[in-house]
Amino acid sequence: MFNVSGPLTAQMVAHILLMNVCAPMAALACLRIWPLRRMPLAGLLFPAMIAQLTLLWAWHAPPALDAAMRSHLLHLVMQASLFLAAFWFWSAIFRISGHRRWRAIVALLITSKIFCLLAVLFVFAPRRLYPGILSGHGAHLSTLADQQLAGLLMLAACPATYVLAGIVIAVLWFDEISRLSAPDRMREAGA
Repeated sequence: MFNVSGPLTAQMVAHILLMNVCAPMAALACLRIWPLRRMPLAGLLFPAMIAQLTLLWAWHAPPALDAAMRSHLLHLVMQASLFLAAFWFWSAIFRISGHRRWRAIVALLITSKIFCLLAVLFVFAPRRLYPGILSGHGAHLSTLADQQLAGLLMLAACPATYVLAGIVIAVLWFDEISRLSAPDRMREAGA
């Protein structure tokens, strides 16, 4: 089979699936199973956001990613920590309701912008950021092209996920506001 992706692109696809598909779905499933009060740490939105962003940037530092790509155990630790941080973040996002929904929207916007910053770095870096990782993996793409494709995938998927979630939350928030103000409008119309 013809493989057009390199190791960094494959790694990015795994991160996108774990952090932007599996983690939010798992968080939604847990919210359906357990009452909101019983989910530990789910209410700590901004610490969850900081943990997720810190882990993402730390694991994408060239020495850390190089080490993780060379060790199966460290690679598993990287994937698990990114998933757990994303799960915590999405659990906190989905837990917010009422007049506090603006916090979820702000956290989603900040997170998507900082993820985009990393992706832009991948795409527009004038040289390979990960020469140790990308050499010797039998990739069909050049190492710079692999890095750029990984960044493009991140630029396409991450903001779409976070912006879509922000739109859904804003719609729910505005719907809630309109339902709460409906009795006031009915009183004004009857007066």
